Amino acid sequence: MNKNLIGKTALVTGGGSGIGRSVCLRLAAAGAHVFVLDLDQKAALETVNLIEAEQGLASAHECNVADHANVQQVAKSILDEQAIDILINNAGIAHVGNLENTSESDLDRLYQVNVKGVYNAMSAIVPAMKARKYGVIINLASVASSVGIADRFAYSMTKGAVLTMTYSVAKDYINDGIRCNCIAPGRVHTPFVDNFLDKNYPDNRDEMFDKLSKSQPIGRMGNAEEIAGLINYLCSDEAAFITGSNFPIDGGFVTLNN
Repeated sequence: MNKNLIGKTALVTGGGSGIGRSVCLRLAAAGAHVFVLDLDQKAALETVNLIEAEQGLASAHECNVADHANVQQVAKSILDEQAIDILINNAGIAHVGNLENTSESDLDRLYQVNVKGVYNAMSAIVPAMKARKYGVIINLASVASSVGIADRFAYSMTKGAVLTMTYSVAKDYINDGIRCNCIAPGRVHTPFVDNFLDKNYPDNRDEMFDKLSKSQPIGRMGNAEEIAGLINYLCSDEAAFITGSNFPIDGGFVTLNN
């Protein structure tokens, strides 16, 4: 493992499971002190225990990214003790449905977590980064940010917002030493995918898993460790010349599906 984050601190939202957990483990293995934020305190503690088992540094913090005051309070409690070098906006939720079967409450719920949650975290951390003239922000966008995907009306709306928020923050704070990028994963095999298939396709689960896997031209889903590897690089000083960019990591989904 390349120890390219020694001496750095990283705050990861949604770090209790899936991609977020893999990101926390990877950044800790690269030498960062990781602050694991999650709505599920138990899951956050499990991530911390995995990091500490490998002699890494981490702490767990219960946090609802959709709650502005809560995010501000958690961020302040950390910043009072430790500067934050890296912010990973990973927390997010999904929704399946087109315009007609997306309710107002569905739309509001996705906005609160996927859009406002990213705003809340950046608004809590960016001023401190600006004061230090240093910071790295990675937002989790999606292939749905830039191409049309069936039955993902609300989800696509939120991930499109993540992409454009990334561009805006990169532009506005480029002279303050803050780099802001996003990554755009395709389908990634996480517990969320397994739960989705178990719930919606109990009788033909394997068939649907194969179909979803092959929607990526490379012929499979990504894995969370691959996503974490890209994030690790973008957080490191090796990527110091990169800002305002969207990185697809999708097995060719966007460019080769034609």
